[in-house]
Amino acid sequence: MDLYQLFKTRTPIIGVVHLLPLPTSPRWGGSLKTVIDRAEQEATALASGGVDGIIVENFFDAPFTKNQVDPAIVSAMTVVVQRIQNLVTLPLGLNVLRNDAKSAMAIASCVRAQFIRVNVLTGVMATDQGLIEGEAHQILRYRRELGSDVKIMADVLVKHARPLSSPNLTVAVKDTIERGLADAVILSGWATGSPPNIEDLELACGAANGTPVLIGSGANWENIATLMQAADGVIVSSSLKRHGRIEQPIDPIRVSQFVEAARRSWNSKGETKSISSITIRS
Repeated sequence: MDLYQLFKTRTPIIGVVHLLPLPTSPRWGGSLKTVIDRAEQEATALASGGVDGIIVENFFDAPFTKNQVDPAIVSAMTVVVQRIQNLVTLPLGLNVLRNDAKSAMAIASCVRAQFIRVNVLTGVMATDQGLIEGEAHQILRYRRELGSDVKIMADVLVKHARPLSSPNLTVAVKDTIERGLADAVILSGWATGSPPNIEDLELACGAANGTPVLIGSGANWENIATLMQAADGVIVSSSLKRHGRIEQPIDPIRVSQFVEAARRSWNSKGETKSISSITIRS
């Protein structure tokens, strides 16, 4: 996976739009317009703050199904992503929680989004939704059937979960790439808002052998310089929210601060980083 080709930078910052509860989820509020309005505001805030890509998640649909979501959620996410595409020109991705990679691939392929995030691509993880088994064989075949080039970013030893087998990070990274055929891997801390440690990132990058490794949680303007010493990119959300609180909307000022801190750290290392130009459609 060529990060520069996709994001116009070799070290992408990917912001997350956490969708308000969608139809059929326990906290669904009854108005898709409210969901769309918030998503449009957050996507615009991320783009104007300087991120290189955006991923859309049904984050507030908890408690999640472990695999296939209701068709109403697929329909709603498709509409929301199309509305975001009318506002920003950044590369877009999908994460259909908890682990509906097939729906994510379907949406991304239909709306021409560029990538998806898959929490469990290979192996078996014990989670609060029960046992989740990776279905790399299904999603890779489905992508081929669709004639799609949507990239697959896969978590390794994903947060809010424990592996049933021995949690050997090197083996898990190699299996995800070599046997699961992931285009990039994601390393998180133990929970939302918790960063991975630098030693694990270095281990993952060594095992990935050139396949991009992205930080999946816990990055903020204070630790990003350290974390990015051993990663190829970052997916960030919690620290960009108003007051740093997960239930709050994206704060464009915090986005700008994070992006500035990240790029300052890269520049201080004397590395040449390409900063993508952000276009917001009126």
